[in-house]
Amino acid sequence: MSLPFDLTYLTAAFMAVVLFGAAFVRGYSGFGFSALVVTGGSLVTNPLNLVPVVIFCEFLMTFQQWRGVGADVDWPRVRWLWLGALVGVPIGLWLITQVPVDAARAVVAIYVLAMCGVLLRGWKLQRVQGAVGHTSVGAFAGLANALGMAGLPVATYFTAQTMRARAFRATLIAYFAGLDVFTFPLLWWHELVTMDTAITVVAGAPFMVLGIWLGGRQFLSAEPQEFRRFAIALLMVLAILGLVKAVI
Repeated sequence: MSLPFDLTYLTAAFMAVVLFGAAFVRGYSGFGFSALVVTGGSLVTNPLNLVPVVIFCEFLMTFQQWRGVGADVDWPRVRWLWLGALVGVPIGLWLITQVPVDAARAVVAIYVLAMCGVLLRGWKLQRVQGAVGHTSVGAFAGLANALGMAGLPVATYFTAQTMRARAFRATLIAYFAGLDVFTFPLLWWHELVTMDTAITVVAGAPFMVLGIWLGGRQFLSAEPQEFRRFAIALLMVLAILGLVKAVI
């Protein structure tokens, strides 16, 4: 029996571990599912294969979280972010589909390393951002969503400002819901959504559900903030391995 994305049984088992681990990290700390799946998966397959997988999974997770958050959404901010994404997503998808597999791996690795460095540094904005700032970040996140990883720049941008925790979470949920609805048809148009995508989502669902449930139970003794730093370090290791693979 042939496996999706030209995986072998060994690499498919590795992908199952990656999906479980990424879901556990998301369930425990609310961070990094897509980045971990795409970065880890790039070691065994073309990372572009995994972009529609993670975007579909993220949309389902976002849909599950939507109930009760509407009143806390900063809608003006979301609308400017969406406006930027309308520009960034098509450009990002066009650019990333023009390059060979190893170049795509290198782009993923360099992007993840750069964003991890920003997250670890604890970057802060000194003044309140307006429409220009929101639209610019939305455009950059749209470019990054060509890799299925718009979450890193937007979460970093929000963290660098003063936002109530409920507004932070609700605004992210609203932004990603619209972003994913816009991105998925473009992925289809670029022929990145295939039967292998559906097979991977269905086959990986049990590992993701179990990982999120276990992560949500917080069996570990580490605080979520400490665990988030561990997740960033893990991302950096995977990105370095992906960069080495791309070069060699």
